Amino acid sequence: MKKLLIVESPAKIKTISKFLGADFKIMSTIGHIKDLPAKKLGVTINGSIELEYVTIKDKDKVIKDIVSHAKRAQEIYLAPDPDREGEIIAWHVEQEVNKFLDPQHIHRITFNEITKPAITQAIQHPAHVDLQKVSAQQARRVLDRWVGYEVSPILWRKLAKGLSAGRVQSVALKLVCERELEIRNFKPEEYWSIEGEFSHENNKFNALLTHIGKKKADLKNEQDTTKAVQDIKQENFNIDSIVDKKRLKNPVAPFITSTLQQATVNRVGFSVKKTMTIAQSMYEGVPLQDPKSPQALITYMRTDSTRLSQTAIDQARTFILQEYGKDYLPSKPIQYGKKSAAQDAHEAIRPIDMNIKPEDIQPFVSKDVFKLYQLIWSRSVACQMKPAEYAQRQVVLLGGKYTFKVTGSTLTFDGFLKAYHVEEDEKSSKAKLPNSLKEKEAVNLDKVNPKQHFTQPPAKFSEATLVKELEKQGIGRPSTYATILSTIQARNYVELEKKRFIPTDLGMKLTQMLNDNFSKIMDYKFTAHMEEDLDKIAQGELERDKLLREFWDSFEKDLEAFKGQDSKGSKKTLEQTELDCPTCSKQKLVIRLGKSGSFLGCPGFPECKFTSNFKREEDGTIKMIEQEQPALLDEECPKCSNKLRKLKGRFGEFTACSGYPKCKYIKQNIANFSCAQCKGNIIERKWRGGTFWGCANYPKCKFSIFSDIEQSSCPKCNKEPYMLKRVDKTGKVTIICPNESCKHIVPS
Repeated sequence: MKKLLIVESPAKIKTISKFLGADFKIMSTIGHIKDLPAKKLGVTINGSIELEYVTIKDKDKVIKDIVSHAKRAQEIYLAPDPDREGEIIAWHVEQEVNKFLDPQHIHRITFNEITKPAITQAIQHPAHVDLQKVSAQQARRVLDRWVGYEVSPILWRKLAKGLSAGRVQSVALKLVCERELEIRNFKPEEYWSIEGEFSHENNKFNALLTHIGKKKADLKNEQDTTKAVQDIKQENFNIDSIVDKKRLKNPVAPFITSTLQQATVNRVGFSVKKTMTIAQSMYEGVPLQDPKSPQALITYMRTDSTRLSQTAIDQARTFILQEYGKDYLPSKPIQYGKKSAAQDAHEAIRPIDMNIKPEDIQPFVSKDVFKLYQLIWSRSVACQMKPAEYAQRQVVLLGGKYTFKVTGSTLTFDGFLKAYHVEEDEKSSKAKLPNSLKEKEAVNLDKVNPKQHFTQPPAKFSEATLVKELEKQGIGRPSTYATILSTIQARNYVELEKKRFIPTDLGMKLTQMLNDNFSKIMDYKFTAHMEEDLDKIAQGELERDKLLREFWDSFEKDLEAFKGQDSKGSKKTLEQTELDCPTCSKQKLVIRLGKSGSFLGCPGFPECKFTSNFKREEDGTIKMIEQEQPALLDEECPKCSNKLRKLKGRFGEFTACSGYPKCKYIKQNIANFSCAQCKGNIIERKWRGGTFWGCANYPKCKFSIFSDIEQSSCPKCNKEPYMLKRVDKTGKVTIICPNESCKHIVPS
């Protein structure tokens, strides 16, 4: 081995190894290898701001292996992902290996796609670790550490244990909470519309009342509407004007991270997290015809740029000409603009090879990979096609002082829609207008249809609309959206109901407390400005420590004021309701926060121990929910003969004796084979991380299988009475033999 190439993800090793010779050894850091310490701040403000890095748990062996190979290498290529997180990983690895090799033989390389030309080009044009990018990542990490590390412990005392504040996640949560308050405070307003049914030479069409005299039709109640309807029926109508024009719908830009996330939520129902997981696997490589030789399908999926390389444009134009013909090909390539240098570092998300059509990979990949590739491929082709064309006709009808209008739109040339369909938003496009209509001719009014409406509150955020709002406000970066959305759900600050975000009481209280005490860091514009400043650090336009000092000086004052409000024995903030306690009838119930969420409780606790679940209506009204008693099963308890019942616990559903607490029997799933060490029963156990199987004689016997299992022997070696059942992030199930010398995989 003469050369060592170090990547971030082990999944890339197989894909890259196809392109490099035997003199290359490829290794992976498996993500970050160092970070700030877990149990202390790790940031010191002296003359400068100093960061304390420690090795991440379980990464000692990774570093040791890399160093061992680095000692024997003549050249080292640091190739983590081409973003700030990848840059800090490269920097940390460089610090470990430059003790054994001259720095001039340690190179930083990046590539936007995992192909032979891209890898070769990167190796032929090596660079150095970008210390400005490193500084930008450090600044972000310190800002997040200060907010999380300093604020969270105070929240534990004031609200509930285990809470966390996040510089960006808390602002994202604020968006959801403010939207919820808008909905609760919304007062519907009545309004009416009038639609006329007209006919001309036996052709029928509908039009909407738009004006009464020179004023817009603004009907607020039934009385005014009824009078208008009576007047309209007395009028004779003719065609005041007909305007025909051609409308163009331009092709959509190729995907960036945020638009891909929005499209997958709306079109194929993927969550943002699932989208990024599948896209990562497609970037790193998935097996096609040859299972042992994975192939990368798309370019790097964390990007803010809509720019396409000339190679991609040429491929798309060639494909369009061959597949759709010259009518669909613009005379010149379509160029998409860049926002800033920091946001244009990478290309848009596109297929590595436009000639690999979705149907070419369909037999070899999962349905989810196929759907995502199809979406990316079709958008990348469509962005280089001609606009769609519509023939649009607007007809204005006049009868006395009443004006009706209708607009019809007909697709005359599908253009880019041939490759990438876009839903028409305009309801008017559905209108069918007769070709016989001519200006100044009379039309018949056959019927007048008044309709009552009420204004609607703003819609709750979906994953797609929340991502869109985060991007609009400049909060976070598209590469962080999946983490933000996952965090606020995992922390029980929001819930997804019918694919819409609803803040929990915990989320609402947390947001209010942070907003009251840290108005600056909870401000949308301030958070967006901070992102811009991080970009400036990456571009060398701003010093890291200058930004951090300015933030700390302001943040420290708010922090001290927040701490000063906290005193020993101070009661946590409780929301009082209008509901009387049904047990003691002395006090109004309050909303308390517990490990499993919020609940109603009597403030007279411990004298009165009444508690209840509740639900909050759309307008914010609190309603008590009677707790359902667990259903009894037909099965009897083997210990006391009472009926068993199904219950829900911290780790999911389980079956136990209805005679609890006298009988504490809990039903357990027992494997059809015995413990290999003590011959005891192997039982299924549950914990926060999922399911595992272990010996019933624990702690005397500590035999365990940290995986779900298939209770059958390996068909190849028949050595163990079980096989491991693994489910990857895309939902694909793999059955593997646990025998290290076999590792046979059973196709699922």
